[in-house]
Amino acid sequence: MSSGFNTDVHVDDRVYHVQTEDRGPAHPVIDTAVYQHGRVVYRRSFNYREFAESSDFSPSALHERVENQHRIVIDDLRGGAIAEEIAATAEQTAQSGGIQVQLLNPQSWLSAGNVSLQLEIARKVDNRPEAGAEIEASIEGASDSSRHLATSDDQGRARIEFPLPPLGTGDLALVIQVRKESAKDELRFAMRSRAK
Repeated sequence: MSSGFNTDVHVDDRVYHVQTEDRGPAHPVIDTAVYQHGRVVYRRSFNYREFAESSDFSPSALHERVENQHRIVIDDLRGGAIAEEIAATAEQTAQSGGIQVQLLNPQSWLSAGNVSLQLEIARKVDNRPEAGAEIEASIEGASDSSRHLATSDDQGRARIEFPLPPLGTGDLALVIQVRKESAKDELRFAMRSRAK
């Protein structure tokens, strides 16, 4: 990915994370995802293949387009222009059945070089705890691609702890995946990008 932007946006009492990325020459798409509690609640993509093949194309012009799309989505988020779509996504998620994972310590999961995840898994339909769900956590983009496993207890809770692995270059993310039978869910928390 040749360029990207990450911004936390406060709207009333909610915090959203807006991430915009250029997917690169093999996939000429500018992709913006709005996350709330690690879950994608809105996405906007723009295919720039025609622009990439035009005489107007330059790396700086592409960077400007990525930045512009990022800024427009933030403005739409703050101004309420995409509030209905976000609400519809939340309602669809609640009605779709299955399970959902929640990170109970989103502000303190990384401390002194150690990862400590306090997780809760519940059924989407009634929010009751889901026991026996298989959970896998990893740091995407780390030099060491180790996966750390746990199973939710009778209260739908689980804890996963591991030392932060050596980080690679580029985009980094904490990825938490949970599965039980055919139901699954995933959380993804973007971390600061390292120099490429």
